[in-house]
Amino acid sequence: MTVRPWLNASIYAPYKLAALVETMADLGFPAEEILRGTGLTRSDIENPESLTSVGQYFNACRNAIRISKNPAAPFMIGRKMHLSAYGMYGYALMCSVTLRDFFNSAVRYHKLATPTVVMDWRETEDEAIWFFPRLASPELSADLHSFLIEQQMVQHVIHLKDVAGPDCKPIRLELSYSAPAHAKLYEQYLGCPAEFDRPACELHYDVEILDHAPQLAHKLTSTLMQSTCERLIGQAKTSSGLSGQIYQMLMMSAGQIPTMEQAAAKLFMNERTMRRKLDQEGTSFGEILDDVRASLAKDYLKTTKMTMDDVAVLVGFSDVANFRRAFKKWTGCTPTDFRTGKSA
Repeated sequence: MTVRPWLNASIYAPYKLAALVETMADLGFPAEEILRGTGLTRSDIENPESLTSVGQYFNACRNAIRISKNPAAPFMIGRKMHLSAYGMYGYALMCSVTLRDFFNSAVRYHKLATPTVVMDWRETEDEAIWFFPRLASPELSADLHSFLIEQQMVQHVIHLKDVAGPDCKPIRLELSYSAPAHAKLYEQYLGCPAEFDRPACELHYDVEILDHAPQLAHKLTSTLMQSTCERLIGQAKTSSGLSGQIYQMLMMSAGQIPTMEQAAAKLFMNERTMRRKLDQEGTSFGEILDDVRASLAKDYLKTTKMTMDDVAVLVGFSDVANFRRAFKKWTGCTPTDFRTGKSA
């Protein structure tokens, strides 16, 4: 099986691996067996300074599946993953002003949480729905797919209870695969009915929860934590791979941001090769460019007195109206509100 290169970037704290190893130890399986082939030891995952990769986590999950044969394992692992174990990402979610903000921040900063699945959410007239359109690595086997989805679903239920209290429960769960022999475990651990052979994997909540305030909601702290998460995401992007090289190149080219063709030439490759390699890392030149423009714009707005037109030009816009629209899309607020602090 081919694992995409970005999965091997060691940039994540080991909290998920620690939860996995602890759960499997409770079931009678030693850490050495679970960590076999990962290049990690138990002391590594108990060290908060250690950095691990998604690929290492996948390897550990495969070991757990192979040696335990216990269908409850992924549910038990998910139940251990409280938001307090997620560092700044977890704190940012816990102090969200509303649960709608919680949903938005969970998706926006998911890259900080050792992401094993791709997730998003949508709102309908009656429901708030988490959905998982695809795995982070499409080549993963069916058993690892269901293992990760089961763990992720339980984590979501636990996280909502962490911020909104024990009465915040999902309405139902939908899975894109057939009912396994252990189907009863879904309702046992998630507290809602599970429907199988559905078009996608989704977790449904009553839409009314979105306007509720989390138990630890705090406007100022939420703003500070979001700023910290933005910086951490930027650091993660510069840490490895072609995407990191491009991010650094663009950040150093303010006022003369290169096109994709120019960036590819500077890295001694053509556009097609760059596009293919970025796709393998789960991103695109456009996504990196938007991240760079957003980071630079926020820096200029907060630390200088430049006019809006000047800021627009420096981040690559000839039309300030287009810059304002893009900034609103990136941040959820206007450049003026961001500069004056009205977005906090």
